[in-house]
Amino acid sequence: MSVKTYTVEGMTCGHCVSSVKEEVGEIPGVTGVEVDLGSGRLEVTGDVTDDAVREAVKEAGYTLV
Repeated sequence: MSVKTYTVEGMTCGHCVSSVKEEVGEIPGVTGVEVDLGSGRLEVTGDVTDDAVREAVKEAGYTLV
């Protein structure tokens, strides 16, 4: 299990954070998701690929940078 950190672009409110957490949390193998609105930091714990995280963030309406 690993912890990966990403930066999400476009989040502006708590609802944005919730959307990203929900979508990323549904990826098989994810055991934890932390999102910081101010910095755009997304921390994902679990066995997951970067592509899976990118797709989940895109599904939520945002972009990984």
